[in-house]
Amino acid sequence: MTEKKMLQNPFAKLDGYNCFGCSPDNPAGLQLRFSEEGEYIVAHWQPKAHFQGWKDVLHGGIQATLLDEIASWLVFIKLKTSGVTSRMDVKLSKPIYVNQGELTLKAKLKEMQRNIAVIETELYNHEMTLCTTAIMHYFTYPTKIAEKKLWYPGRNAFNPEESGNG
Repeated sequence: MTEKKMLQNPFAKLDGYNCFGCSPDNPAGLQLRFSEEGEYIVAHWQPKAHFQGWKDVLHGGIQATLLDEIASWLVFIKLKTSGVTSRMDVKLSKPIYVNQGELTLKAKLKEMQRNIAVIETELYNHEMTLCTTAIMHYFTYPTKIAEKKLWYPGRNAFNPEESGNG
């Protein structure tokens, strides 16, 4: 069985931080929290009614945003740097309902193409049926540039027991 390590959000300490995807203090945002499980980054998320497109159906743009956000956290954790989305290929296969329970997101690194991380992401409904997938392409920065220009705090800052904030 794969060990599950909860991750903390070190960006939450930054003045003015209000990420739509993962800020715990953005009341209109997704407020995602992540864990590391083997080769995967995982999140569990309860959709709210205001994220619907069609009646009771999770908006496709929100689905893409969820997968984009978990891919960025894979870059932080697995690649130990930061990056920016350069491309996303999203396939919405089945509807996801906002009123049927918690969703599960997963991301894993498929390959590196020079400094482009190719990341497989998946979104499952409350029954763990795969509903949406995306191949995300992230332009990744050398760690020193990510630290200097993108506020990347270093890999240890995401682990409560290693950063002393557990």
